[in-house]
Amino acid sequence: MASLKEMRNRIASVKATQKITKAMQMVAAAKLRRSQEAAESARPYAQRMAAVIANLAAGVSGDGAPKLLAGTGRDDRHLIVVAAADRGLAGGFNSSIVRAARERIASLQAAGKDVKIICVGKKSRDQLRRLYADKIVETFDLSAERHLTLAVAQPIADLITSLYEGGEVDVVTLFYSRYKSVISQIPTAKQLIPAQVDDASGPKIDLKGAVYEYEPSEEAILETLLPRNITVQILSALLENMAGFYASQMSAMDNATRNAGDMINRYTLEYNRSRQAQITKELIEIISGAEAI
Repeated sequence: MASLKEMRNRIASVKATQKITKAMQMVAAAKLRRSQEAAESARPYAQRMAAVIANLAAGVSGDGAPKLLAGTGRDDRHLIVVAAADRGLAGGFNSSIVRAARERIASLQAAGKDVKIICVGKKSRDQLRRLYADKIVETFDLSAERHLTLAVAQPIADLITSLYEGGEVDVVTLFYSRYKSVISQIPTAKQLIPAQVDDASGPKIDLKGAVYEYEPSEEAILETLLPRNITVQILSALLENMAGFYASQMSAMDNATRNAGDMINRYTLEYNRSRQAQITKELIEIISGAEAI
């Protein structure tokens, strides 16, 4: 059984940990509000971009369709982009994203497909390199970025585009966590290339019977919009990830704070019982000694 001093040290240690988890919970709650606002503000732009591309794509077909829209005609080589956080202490946030990506990678490999991986965030790299270190072509560390902007997403989009235009991949899929609420973040897979124009997040615009003539042509406009759409979708995913990360971290730190409080109560009870038992033993020894005299 631990001595009274060891138990006092243990209680003090748990109290110090509780202060840290409580502070992290408060910081995550403060950052969650800003991140949630940023993610929700980015959704209409990304959805409208998808809607515009869907309407333009409706008038494009055949050999004139841009390569990013039409695809290569094959699906033998896949690029999986896994966007997670750079930090932990957020419950199962990172693991849920990586688990969904691993399942897709395993199914593709079982079907005989060639797979390449781009990791966005150190946690995705750390978890995926245990099994797929030879498949990882690049890792993007976002820990130094204080604000997520198009400039942050652009290098990722440029690498994806260069790999596709270089003939190294046929299909590109992005894995991230879509923020729904503080207690719900949904691991999501979104195909970036070939662009999906029938996505529910980007409904077609109702033209009410009107006919539009585009200048320049739909093909020329799509040639410019499709690469930009990749950047926009990546930025939107990163913003969703950030909101989901802080929500998960806030919940995880709240649970840790509560658990630390329970441990403190249990250790304090054990300490008081041990101290009372020691005092009772000393009193018995004093009384026994007095009676012996």
